[in-house]
Amino acid sequence: MAELANRPLKELTRRDVALALLTVPSEDALASLPGLRRAMLAASNPLSAVFWSTAEAILDKIADGDATVGDVRTWLEATGTEPNGIIGLHVWDEQPERSQLAAEMHTRLVTHLEEQLAAGAIDPDLLATADPVACGAYIELQERWMTSALPDGRVPMDVLLEEKDEEFLAEWDAADAEALAAMQTLLGQVGDRPVPGESLRLAGTRLREVIAEPGWPGQLLIECGGVRPKDLPADDAELWLLLAAGVASPEGSDDWGAPGGGPHETDSAIAAICAIDHFDWLAVITALAAGGPGTAAAATDLAAYVRDYDPDDGEGRDDEDEDEVPDDADFALDDVDADDEDEDDEFDELGMEDLFAPVTALWQVLGAIDDHERLTPLGWWGLPEAMRIVWAPSDGTPG
Repeated sequence: MAELANRPLKELTRRDVALALLTVPSEDALASLPGLRRAMLAASNPLSAVFWSTAEAILDKIADGDATVGDVRTWLEATGTEPNGIIGLHVWDEQPERSQLAAEMHTRLVTHLEEQLAAGAIDPDLLATADPVACGAYIELQERWMTSALPDGRVPMDVLLEEKDEEFLAEWDAADAEALAAMQTLLGQVGDRPVPGESLRLAGTRLREVIAEPGWPGQLLIECGGVRPKDLPADDAELWLLLAAGVASPEGSDDWGAPGGGPHETDSAIAAICAIDHFDWLAVITALAAGGPGTAAAATDLAAYVRDYDPDDGEGRDDEDEDEVPDDADFALDDVDADDEDEDDEFDELGMEDLFAPVTALWQVLGAIDDHERLTPLGWWGLPEAMRIVWAPSDGTPG
């Protein structure tokens, strides 16, 4: 334990001991507890009876296969110097996945907590018994440090969230590029999709009339497109593609209409659309582009296309959200109860149908699908073109 923590026995914290216990099989850790406790007592660092009893309890639970990752994390955080997994808007990555900045800030926070523990501001025995006042104060202490400036002027929360934003945008751009490339390959196989000029002209006229009227669907269309009624493009194709792209990737317009944004129904529809990911859109566009005019395009059909989609590269949806091990711990997930993982890997077809319901409603207004919810020539041409806009590189270079 002293070697792992790089401290003498007399200076080991509960967190040091807990992390060391989690690096070996739980049966071995349990067997070592009496000897470890005697050694710590001899080193004038006995910790507390509460700590040793909770250590035995969690190790027993791990050995029996009844412990969840949440159980282990809660025990680790109750040592009084392990940061909470979530602090405000920030979520700590597991130790091997932390960036250099995150590793630095995590270490700084651990040091701060050790100082507060030494000063008597933290009572880990109360944390171990889930005392609500103590737990609340522990979180508040961490949040206060995270939102205060360091000597060099950096605010930990700010710099960590900025880094996460940059990582997210980079990952999103990569997903855009991958989806665009897959769609480009598909469209090359589909061949020419002529622009239905007359249908486009009629759709442009109808859309301008719809948007000029108050309420649905005009409000939702321009909310998704992020434009004002007075700023609509004069060109019908530009207008149609702008609105169709907004349906797939809502831009939003916080100051549309009355103060406080649109009605709840508009917010709910946009939230549903935003929950549709690259895989889902690619599955739908693939089915519609390959099927051509007349292809079924009701929300139930779109959900089925997502369910059945099998990309050529063999990489399908990855719905496994495996729980991670506690920060800095190196014990096997085999020791943790599998019930803590999401066991229901079945595709949620009804949920997906709900997400696409506002999409198909707006597609009908756009004329991309007809009254029988089947793809029109306008939709066959326009929906893939709208997705080109959505997935175009953020730097503006051609896709």
